[in-house]
Amino acid sequence: MSIKQPVYLSLVDLLENRLFDIPRYQRPYSWESKHRSDMFEDIRELQGDSKTVHFMATFVGLCREVKLIDDIQYEFIDVIDGQQRLTTLILLLKAIERKIISFLNDEVWCQKTPKAKQEQAKQERKKLANLLVKPADKTLVLLQTNHDSSLYFADYLRNGRLPPDSEEGKTLADKELLRAIRECQAFVNRWDNIFELSRIIKNQLYFIFYVVANEVSVHKVFEVLNNRGFDVPWVDRFKNKLMKVVTENHTGNRDGHIKELHQIWGTIYETVGLQKGVDTEALRFAAALRGGSVRSLKNEEKSVNQLMDEVGTDAAKTIVISNWVLEVTKALKRVHDEFSPFRDVAMIKIIQVRILATAIFLRKYPAGIERTLLDQCENTSFRIFSICRTFGYSNSKITAKTERGNYLQLAYQITNNSKLSEDEILQRIKQLGKHFSFDWENIISYDWYTNCTDEVRYLLYRYEQYLAEKLGKFFSHTEWNSIWKEKDAVKSIEHIHPQSKRHQIEWNVHCLGNLLLLPPNINSQLGDKEPEQKTQEYRNTRLLGAEAVAKTIETDGWDDTAIANRSYEIMEWVNETFND
Repeated sequence: MSIKQPVYLSLVDLLENRLFDIPRYQRPYSWESKHRSDMFEDIRELQGDSKTVHFMATFVGLCREVKLIDDIQYEFIDVIDGQQRLTTLILLLKAIERKIISFLNDEVWCQKTPKAKQEQAKQERKKLANLLVKPADKTLVLLQTNHDSSLYFADYLRNGRLPPDSEEGKTLADKELLRAIRECQAFVNRWDNIFELSRIIKNQLYFIFYVVANEVSVHKVFEVLNNRGFDVPWVDRFKNKLMKVVTENHTGNRDGHIKELHQIWGTIYETVGLQKGVDTEALRFAAALRGGSVRSLKNEEKSVNQLMDEVGTDAAKTIVISNWVLEVTKALKRVHDEFSPFRDVAMIKIIQVRILATAIFLRKYPAGIERTLLDQCENTSFRIFSICRTFGYSNSKITAKTERGNYLQLAYQITNNSKLSEDEILQRIKQLGKHFSFDWENIISYDWYTNCTDEVRYLLYRYEQYLAEKLGKFFSHTEWNSIWKEKDAVKSIEHIHPQSKRHQIEWNVHCLGNLLLLPPNINSQLGDKEPEQKTQEYRNTRLLGAEAVAKTIETDGWDDTAIANRSYEIMEWVNETFND
């Protein structure tokens, strides 16, 4: 293994005369607040102690080249291990530089502070600026954070502009990077002696720095680190195993294969986007849909082992399998992206439903056929795993757990049997629920509000769609999106007859017939008003369900009979839609 003698370096020595790059094929910035808090605590423990040093971690880099920039020799290093710590520490140093600049621009601070102290601040600010952005050509010490699609990191480091709130981030990496910038700023602002903090971070935090000389050594080092118990995600381990096959067993165009793998895996990480955990789930799906008929999903480790068994020592196979994982990742991403939040209840909660939807996307049907299959998958799945789970029964020994295995088998058949027509797939999806039934009469007066708030929101959303189709009107998602953004479902569920006055009616005040979905701000304003006092607000929502209730209240009032009638109307639709 071609590795230079490891060296023990402080952070300032690590950054001096080196420029770092995080390759596109590496996982993007993924540290969360807990990880950053742990680092902040390590730094706090050094407060008031200038003699103690703290070992941060092992840092591994691949030296790509050495070249002169304005007569200064720099090593160009690809970060192999340690990017999360390096990125966060650089953000801390930038936050310190910004804090010093704020002092120097503060007239009150300058008036109260001795000239020597002001000069110290200017010198420290200059040192930090030159460490983070090389003065010769404005090159960043960290050339890029991979998948930083909005260039927040580069802009912050070079120009000191505080980026927007984390919720504006386009990807998970963006969001975490934006949170990291804010949290580092807050940590620095809470520190009394900013010069002490700068000294601690630069001179008292140490790394063991390994430099590997070639691609072969990169993946050997990664394997060694993994064997020593480092917490490395299985997706990253799998990628490394594939790279290792190419670097060790290729007799042809090895560099070409390595470049192609880098491109594929860079696209995989980019595809993951905002969905946390999609990469690891895609790995499990890729193994299940490729490995034959199964009754249960394998865990990540067994999925990796299965896929690697297929690869063996064949370098060409690494490309085939990587492309397959990419295709599955894209399909699974669509499952998450293309269903509205309301449909999460039926399509996203159950992993076996997600793999079946993924298999449908992998067939790449025209949009109309695809939608028909997915709609049936949604109806069947909601019936089995939501309605029948609460109210239903199976007319055989089939259980919901057994049915999950049937979902996996069908997903495999859809993926691998090209002769299976869309009509056959549609019928097989319907057959998944054939053993399950529910007696809708028994759930007319059920307490949905207390026990099934997500299901209430889903059913009333679907009922609104049904009303729009029945009346030939346009269905708008605007109000519904605002309803679902409220994480607490209770805040968007309106009791037409106030629940505080439940003693006035015989019917269960929490039954479906007495419930409406309203935007949370409207729902909170209505409070305990009588139904007759709320009709105009209902109409103002322009929601068809609310308008229908307002009309009933104005015509017949809102009593036991009205609640019963609406309950039966909704449940007749539920029976027709989900009990076929």
